[in-house]
Amino acid sequence: MKRFLLSLLAVVAIVACAAFFFRTPLSLMLAKKAAAERLAYDAMNDLPDGLHVGLCGAGSPFPDDKRSGPCTLVVAGKRLFIIDTGSGSARNIGKMGFQHGRIEAIFLTHFHSDHIDGMGELMLQRWGTAANTAPVPVYGPQGVETVVDGFMQAYRQDSQYRVAHHGEAAVPSSGFGGKPMPFTPGADGRVVVLKDGGLEITAFTVDHGPAHPAVGYRFAYKGRSLVISGDTKKSAAVQREAAGVDVLVHEALSTPMVGILKDGAVKAGRMNLAKIFDDILNYHASPEEAAETARDAKVGYLLLNHIVPPLPLPGMEKAFLGKAPEIYNGPIRVGIDGDFLSLPAGSTEIKVDRRF
Repeated sequence: MKRFLLSLLAVVAIVACAAFFFRTPLSLMLAKKAAAERLAYDAMNDLPDGLHVGLCGAGSPFPDDKRSGPCTLVVAGKRLFIIDTGSGSARNIGKMGFQHGRIEAIFLTHFHSDHIDGMGELMLQRWGTAANTAPVPVYGPQGVETVVDGFMQAYRQDSQYRVAHHGEAAVPSSGFGGKPMPFTPGADGRVVVLKDGGLEITAFTVDHGPAHPAVGYRFAYKGRSLVISGDTKKSAAVQREAAGVDVLVHEALSTPMVGILKDGAVKAGRMNLAKIFDDILNYHASPEEAAETARDAKVGYLLLNHIVPPLPLPGMEKAFLGKAPEIYNGPIRVGIDGDFLSLPAGSTEIKVDRRF
């Protein structure tokens, strides 16, 4: 037995040495296989018909290792839409297994920098990875023209370099950038911005003043529905649009935790930051207020996003929620990048998953 063990150890040592000395060619061989599989993969092909929502960015302007800038991904059938394009959006969409070239449209909730600062990269990926021949439609309230035109101007020279380098067949110049699609909610504060193929997308006004206009979105497809609040204080409009929906994706800010940051800024003598921390309290909703909206609207699932402040330590998510679980007795999740919920058509099921 001892001789056998010694022989086994010798074999293991030889294999380990071989693996060490040949690690470079082995790594390249694995990379070659992984590259082909990764480039061929499209998460859309694995999804059942229905409505699906994922967080390609669950955070805010604060640096957060688990939460990039605001971005929500919605799939209706085989159609891919992106709501807000915060920093990290393009990379997280790829990490979630979706192909940028299949993005049918982008929807903006408002024009705070953290909701748009990833748009240039996302438009570039959507164009350059699939040889799209038309720019991506970018829906938003009045003012979206200025935002899209600004990114188009900033990326104009880059696009010219790429066409000159790769040629029209690989990167058709007609597909560069985005096309602004402005809308104005009606007297009732809402407007249907897209309706076809069994899908209806409605924009509705929310209260994020002085950031105005600001909207949320309601998606309905084959009997399933979800609402994305956008940035807003507690809003009767969100409650109205969320009535009976399967999923409410609602922003959330913890007042006590932001208070800790304010106190820290005061002690550090950084009074401008203390003022900002104080100001942001009046145009965001707390987790408890989001829970009240979910309860009163009788939604099936509450997914919190635009998480303020960051939650870097274990146990902080429970503190962040405060009394929200006592207010809303349905499932609540403090979102992180990669969270993904599926609402298959013809059922009431809500499947919760992680895409990375």
